Amino acid sequence: MTPATPSPRLMRLFMGALLASLAWLALPAQAAEPPVNTLKNSLFGGRTDTAINGYDTVAYFTERKPVKGSEAFVQEWMGAKWKFASQAHLDLFKANPEKYAPQYGGYCAYGVAQGSLVKVEPDQFTIRDDKLYLNYDADVQAKWLKDPAGFIKTADGRFGALLKK
Repeated sequence: MTPATPSPRLMRLFMGALLASLAWLALPAQAAEPPVNTLKNSLFGGRTDTAINGYDTVAYFTERKPVKGSEAFVQEWMGAKWKFASQAHLDLFKANPEKYAPQYGGYCAYGVAQGSLVKVEPDQFTIRDDKLYLNYDADVQAKWLKDPAGFIKTADGRFGALLKK
C-alpha cells in the first residue's frame, strides 16, 4: 500500500504555516524591563525577585524612613515580591498597593527623567505629593532635589516608553 500524496492545497497550507513560524523565530527578542524594579543593589548587580531590595514600601509613609521588610510578611504584586516589617503594613499595602508603591516601578526617578532604568539605594527617597520617589544614590538625589517637579514631569512622559525598550 502506497501512502497518499497530500494535495497541492494542503502542501501550500503547510508551507505557509512553516514559513510563518520561521519568520516569527527570526524576529529580535524584546528584553523589556519589568514594570517593577528588581535590580540588585550590589557590586555585581543582576536581578532578584524582590522589590526595593526587600525594604518595606509602607514604612516610607508611616515611619518616614526606610525599614527592612521580613520574609514573614510578603505579598506578590506586579511580578515582584514585596516585603513588609509588620502585618499592619502588609494589610495597608494589600488594601491599596498603588498608594504605597514607589513611582516609576521603583526605578531611580532621576534616572527615568534622564531616560534610563537603574537601581536605587533604598535610603535615598523623597515623598512628594504623597508619592514615593527613589534615587540611585546620594549624589543623584541631590540633583533630583534641585528640581523635583521638573524631573517628575519629564519622567512621567518617559517611563512608559522606557519599559517598552
